[in-house]
Amino acid sequence: MGKINIGNYFIDPRDGTRYKTVKIGNQIWMAENLKYLPSVSPSSVGSVTDPLYYVYGYQGTDVLAAKATDNYKTYGVLYNWEAAKASCPKGWHLPSDTEYKTLEMYLGMTQAQANATSWRGTDEGGKLKEAGTTHWISPNTGATNSSGFTALPAGSRITDGSFLTIGSHTYFWSSSASSSSLAWLRYLNTSYSTVYRGDIGKAYGFSVRCLRD
Repeated sequence: MGKINIGNYFIDPRDGTRYKTVKIGNQIWMAENLKYLPSVSPSSVGSVTDPLYYVYGYQGTDVLAAKATDNYKTYGVLYNWEAAKASCPKGWHLPSDTEYKTLEMYLGMTQAQANATSWRGTDEGGKLKEAGTTHWISPNTGATNSSGFTALPAGSRITDGSFLTIGSHTYFWSSSASSSSLAWLRYLNTSYSTVYRGDIGKAYGFSVRCLRD
């Protein structure tokens, strides 16, 4: 396993944002969280059916003000599932649950581990997490970022209307629904070197990593 083509970039023509990209196996990923922000809502506003966009810690509705925050600049946007499905730029898409499994197996999981739920694998989460404690709070267990994916601890927007613990964890939506109200995700935590797979309500606000078509 080796990271390939570090230093490549993609510029989103919608807003001019430049994203680092990385080839991992046969997949080309954005190596930064998506920042596309056509509108912004306070964390108290939630929906399963309407696309909603959040910036951690920002409680207004002014897009320019939200984009001026350090959390937006570092961690990007938190999307509910409807927004996540529609927010990757042309030529990119929200990865499916199966596409996340492909990434995890390239990093070392077996098919059986990838298919399992809860915490799976050995050090695959560490290979995805940015190393050190510049952004992750200690201990950031097992973090090497040997994949070049550079997962950051963006926190989340939860359904009680609050933002939860930037610095300690991150969730990434997949495009795959498990039911009418739930969708599959991936979860990384500072205390684990493994990767969590589960499903959760579509109104949560999580990060997005886009995968090239």
